[in-house]
Amino acid sequence: MFRAFGTVKSLNLYMDISVIIPLLNEEESLPELTAWIDRVMQENTFSYEAILIDDGSKDDSWQVIEDLAAQNPNLKGIRFKRNYGKSAALNSGFELASGDVVITMDADLQDSPEEIPGLYRMVMDDGFDLVSGWKKKRHDPIGKTIPSKFFNRVSRMMSGIKLHDFNCGLKAYKLELVKSIEVYGEMHRYIPVIAKWAGYSSIGEKVVQHQERKYGKTKFGMERFINGFLDLLSITFVSRFGKKPMHFFGLIGTLFFLGGGIISIWIIINKIFKLAQRDVVDQPLFYMALLAMIIGVQLFLSGFLAEMISRNSHDRNTYIIDRRIGHDGPGGE
Repeated sequence: MFRAFGTVKSLNLYMDISVIIPLLNEEESLPELTAWIDRVMQENTFSYEAILIDDGSKDDSWQVIEDLAAQNPNLKGIRFKRNYGKSAALNSGFELASGDVVITMDADLQDSPEEIPGLYRMVMDDGFDLVSGWKKKRHDPIGKTIPSKFFNRVSRMMSGIKLHDFNCGLKAYKLELVKSIEVYGEMHRYIPVIAKWAGYSSIGEKVVQHQERKYGKTKFGMERFINGFLDLLSITFVSRFGKKPMHFFGLIGTLFFLGGGIISIWIIINKIFKLAQRDVVDQPLFYMALLAMIIGVQLFLSGFLAEMISRNSHDRNTYIIDRRIGHDGPGGE
């Protein structure tokens, strides 16, 4: 799940900040967002790069990115062949980032670039590995805020990470951290959890301003809470047993098998010593015991097979980059 990472300085081009912005159909907001980011960087004398990842937009987002990059050399772009999701977009941005601090933010202008200096200082001066934004005051309908609070409460309980807003797109990371993890599937909501697995436990939180959406409409519906809960169950299981599945399946399988075996032996002993009047095969408890033993064997074999697979598998993201701006290599411009 994690890639090996050597030394940060071998990758770092001595840039202060890399801003990673995944986007989908955000042509209207991009000029204002990039101008705002540039103004904040200039005011704080930060050297920076902004990596815009077009996740298969159907509008003119890529054309806008090309035009903006022609005017501002700090802007870089990646275009996917199709929509692969936010996790793939972030992961590709992490691979290309070279700033001492990596900032992620959404492209819809709901994340304020004015928060960047504060996030940067919390990483560089206060020593946090990761700082997550907390949109304490939200400009969302109650139909989104209440499920979000419940979702975050459950996430805190299951992960042990005391954050109020796991799904906030505005986050800051040490460069070393993003080079040490891999974001896959729909796990972008749980990057703090993935970072914690990798040994980066200094995770902080900063109250950030939540802007009202100015253009377009949200790309996520209510299904994100259901998917988020399922992802939380998945990531919790994988974090604890991903490298040792036999510890989970084997333990439960053994308990089922032993329980069923003990009950079966007890029933047979009762019949042998004539403590029970009915035949063994006439007792429902006997069949329940046999079922428990069968389930136990199946769980044990599942754990054994999962152990073999985990020892020989290598997780990789698969996404096809159509075009690049501001990067060398195939597809670059």
